Amino acid sequence: MADRRVPPEETPPVEGSTSSAHPERPDGGIWDHPGMWVSLIVAGAVIVALFFAFRIAGL
Repeated sequence: MADRRVPPEETPPVEGSTSSAHPERPDGGIWDHPGMWVSLIVAGAVIVALFFAFRIAGL
């Protein structure tokens, strides 16, 4: 087996470098903010519920 020299500040791949084992997840864009979408859905549901509540109340 050939002796591969690695500079002292480098981690040789045989010693467990994790840089290639765990690739960075790509940016999910708008799907990285589920709280924003849930709040918009809840706000829409509240507006529709208030519309029907006001119709039933006769206001």
